Amino acid sequence: MEIVPQPLTREAFAPFGDVIDVPSEPGRQYYEDALGNLRPSAHPSLSMSLKAETPNRPLKADLLERHEYSSQTFVPIDVARWLIVVAPHAAAGGPDLAGVRAFIATGQQGVTYKPNTWHHGLTVLDKPGRFAVFMWRDGGKGDEEFVPVKPFIIRIP
Repeated sequence: MEIVPQPLTREAFAPFGDVIDVPSEPGRQYYEDALGNLRPSAHPSLSMSLKAETPNRPLKADLLERHEYSSQTFVPIDVARWLIVVAPHAAAGGPDLAGVRAFIATGQQGVTYKPNTWHHGLTVLDKPGRFAVFMWRDGGKGDEEFVPVKPFIIRIP
């Protein structure tokens, strides 16, 4: 299977979560409706992440992850283009690879994955990238799950 990413838009990404646009004019925008936590014992977790540029072209994906009970938000701090790969949860369990979608985000776009959304690990394309990451955690195995998948190729323009 081979995927060609499309530009990240609110409409195309809506089944998987919300797009967060860095404001271009003075003021404040709220994105709290996108945040989700399905475990009363989980606490909010804010972290900072620095990811090295991913030079591999095309990119081979063979592992996806999900946060079954928590949304996960990535807010760019110092980022150029970055890749988002998502898949819905299959009725039989695990990621539904028939529904895999890939998006290219600009450094002015963040995302919130809905709880239980399968996704590829954070991948930056043109230079190292810094992100603020927000989710809920309780220290249990429900915080995150990684599964190997049949490898597929992402052709990055």
